[in-house]
Amino acid sequence: MRQIKHILHIPAKPLSFLLSLLGLCILHLSVVGTPTSSAVYNVMDYGANADGIHLDHVAINGAIDAAAAAGGGTVVLPAGTYLCFSIRLKSYITLYLSPGATIVAAHMDEHPGQYDAPEPNPWGDLKYQDFGHSHFHNSLIWGEDLENVSIIGTGLIYGKGLQKWGDPRPGLGNKSIALKQCKNVVLRDFSILQGGHFGILATGVDNLTINNLKVDTNRDAINIDGCRHVRVSDCLLNSPNDDALVLKSSYALGRPTPTEHVTIQNCSVFGYDEGTFLDGTFQKTQKQAPDKGVVTGRIKFGTESNGAFRHITITNCTFEHCRGLALETVDGAILENITVSNIVMNDILNAPFFFRLGSRMRGPDDTTIGTFKHILVDNVVIKASNSIYGSMLMGIPGHDVEDIQFSNIWIQIKGGAPMEQGKIVVPELEDSYPDPQEFGEYRRMDFLSDMPRMYIWTIFVLNLKIQIGDRHSSWKM
Repeated sequence: MRQIKHILHIPAKPLSFLLSLLGLCILHLSVVGTPTSSAVYNVMDYGANADGIHLDHVAINGAIDAAAAAGGGTVVLPAGTYLCFSIRLKSYITLYLSPGATIVAAHMDEHPGQYDAPEPNPWGDLKYQDFGHSHFHNSLIWGEDLENVSIIGTGLIYGKGLQKWGDPRPGLGNKSIALKQCKNVVLRDFSILQGGHFGILATGVDNLTINNLKVDTNRDAINIDGCRHVRVSDCLLNSPNDDALVLKSSYALGRPTPTEHVTIQNCSVFGYDEGTFLDGTFQKTQKQAPDKGVVTGRIKFGTESNGAFRHITITNCTFEHCRGLALETVDGAILENITVSNIVMNDILNAPFFFRLGSRMRGPDDTTIGTFKHILVDNVVIKASNSIYGSMLMGIPGHDVEDIQFSNIWIQIKGGAPMEQGKIVVPELEDSYPDPQEFGEYRRMDFLSDMPRMYIWTIFVLNLKIQIGDRHSSWKM
């Protein structure tokens, strides 16, 4: 905790505020665009203390309200520590976190206040997705039905008082940033520490830019659910207890909303111990995630998968000390037209590739089984360090994974699994939760001849090289 305190307590200085404000003006004109009103609203003028002791969300919301009433503007948090319950974004607002500014999530058991109550959502009550995906107002920063809204600046959001599980009690908060049915959103340059259930949950957002974020968190880092026209770039995401960058297509909006036209590039995902990415120590003492599998920290599609995943590219990304790439549709979603290229995976702790078409079918009764097709994977280097797991490409009876192409793949696999492991028959588990550890220990041998490949129609492999211990294999087709 001494390291966290060091991050939090940076004294405010008038000169640094003026310099950051000058930089803000340049950023605001060149990156975010000119709002209806170019006014800047300093939260200190609305009663903020920035001392980490007194609650400041009322002052911050007051500045946001004033800017919105004027037609839009930039709300500036100078260097300091802002203890807060819910901050409510509005359209045409840029929330600027100055260098040295930290928003700290309060807790109702420790401070006189509460987060906004979770709004009603009958689709959440039907259990098509969990509590965290179904409600947005019970968050540190939230917005609904907004347009042209941004959070920028190199400050920190510290979710200290947020809970990370599905406790529905009014007054608790469980997300750092939640956005529902918004358009034209920019999230850029800030960091999140211990973000709660979600560091960022964006649902039904159109035209979303996420750039240059650092997230070191206790559950999911970034969830993109039912969004389109999304650009995620240059982000560093550490999440040992859950997924780092996740695309979902849930029923949270009362319909199977697709996630489509998404680009993910120049990002890195990790499974280091929580807090040790931002403090620079990169520790690896944690061995297990809450789901009883290895630490998480991966890029994943699913598990919520009611609508579609279409027209998506992942390129120039790295995985380190975490699970591998997971593409999943188990609740009826169409998953198609995906490219994955120029990927480096190091110290991968479970299946490097986990591609799954299943039939969990968490959705309305008339939901039909989805499809999984047209996937290109090219230029991938993998060093896998767990002899229990191999890559898995699996459909179910009557529903194949179709048209998958792998090219230019190099895999180094740790050997040493016992001979008995090679005799294990991988179970079907058609309606189970989709994750490699659910299928038990199985042989980890050659990518083609021995990996679990159930119900696949057309797989192409070009220039594949594998090293298992000291043994090398290669295919060129």
